[in-house]
Amino acid sequence: MFEELVGKRVLITGASRGIGAAIARCLGRYGVAVAVHYHASEAAAREVADDIVGTGGQAVLVRGDVSLGPDAVAVVERAAEQLGGLDVLINNAGDMLGRVRLEDMDDAQYDRVMDLNARSVVAASRAALSIFRRQGGGNIIHTSSIAARNGGGAGAGLYASAKGFVSTLTRNMAKELAADGIRVNAVAPGTIATDFHGRYSSDAQLEAARATIPMGRLGTADDCVGAYLFLATEALSAYVTGQVIEVNGGQLTP
Repeated sequence: MFEELVGKRVLITGASRGIGAAIARCLGRYGVAVAVHYHASEAAAREVADDIVGTGGQAVLVRGDVSLGPDAVAVVERAAEQLGGLDVLINNAGDMLGRVRLEDMDDAQYDRVMDLNARSVVAASRAALSIFRRQGGGNIIHTSSIAARNGGGAGAGLYASAKGFVSTLTRNMAKELAADGIRVNAVAPGTIATDFHGRYSSDAQLEAARATIPMGRLGTADDCVGAYLFLATEALSAYVTGQVIEVNGGQLTP
């Protein structure tokens, strides 16, 4: 059933590391033409692209700061130009940008977090919309987070709120765009052992999180990939839209 993926054109923002890189490598193995987006991590993005090409796939690199609306639009347009069109947009770029408690928040921190995690999703999706309409349909998959539902840990309020925005936007976009043949869904990873938590979470915080997970371990980037693969495959998910798929080992069971 994955034969349909061969030749599909997919842009993944934030694809140089973590979950984005794992998605890119997986889709590449299935014959997808992948636009690997990065901002500062060119070497890592090139390694992801090389891995895809090494398994017989096709990959192009697209650089840009998607926290800036015009850059996000340009990233989508360049990806579509290099791939000869676009079938799936995966809005994965995001970051906590530090644990900052309420009393320490300022306007600059608010703008940084919301621009990267929320504005980028709106800008990139809007840019893809015209492409998808010309083609007669498309598929958008956002990356949300368990923090969108549980509020996140100490100092993660802005990040959690931005991801709550993404989850809510997913549901609204699905309603607005269904008539255009565009499906919109999201994946909400739980506590995933990537360099994200390496930067922002202590060993004690991660152990406390692990203790709340019925499966008894933190997730990995590869644990998240199946949800994106499912949503990208029409044979599996053609009637699925407006959903946020939780991938968290049972840590949250809404």
